[in-house]
Amino acid sequence: MALPSTIYRAVISLSDVDRGIYETLQTTVARHPSETEERLAGRLLAYALFYEPDLAFTKGVGAGDEPDLWLKGPDGRTLLWVEVGLPEPERLIKAGRHSEQAALIACGRTLAAWEQQHLPKLRQIANLTILLFDQTFITSLAARIERSINWLLTINDNTLYCDIGAETFETTLLVQGGGSARHA
Repeated sequence: MALPSTIYRAVISLSDVDRGIYETLQTTVARHPSETEERLAGRLLAYALFYEPDLAFTKGVGAGDEPDLWLKGPDGRTLLWVEVGLPEPERLIKAGRHSEQAALIACGRTLAAWEQQHLPKLRQIANLTILLFDQTFITSLAARIERSINWLLTINDNTLYCDIGAETFETTLLVQGGGSARHA
């Protein structure tokens, strides 16, 4: 018998000074049994970093042909395709072909090796933006994930601050690629 997904309720108070977005985001997200808390933290960060009113989580891990998040236009075209983790380059090449903008929140324990092996090839995708996240930052957020998530995120001058309770975590947003997916 397959294990069920775990449901999380998240409230993210977003102050994205760089894009001029100040919103309280409320969402419910399912964590597949095979998904790590680090990847869940990455998906929540992606939701906030690329937030637009119609940005939506997809079926995720269970739907191999869908990204983690996407923004679709009124005509059904994919305007923004967002992946989280360390996917195979072919998946990101496909994302670049099938959407106006593609983005990757690159995080994972083998990020350094993945970056060295795949970034040169991915830099050729003109509409792809890659945000590299320090594993220590992601691990710190993941260690504090509870079923009810309450984050205060501030983005200013390409620095991300995340307040969880009385603790503040900080990281620089390292951007690779030529896409402009973090548009206002």
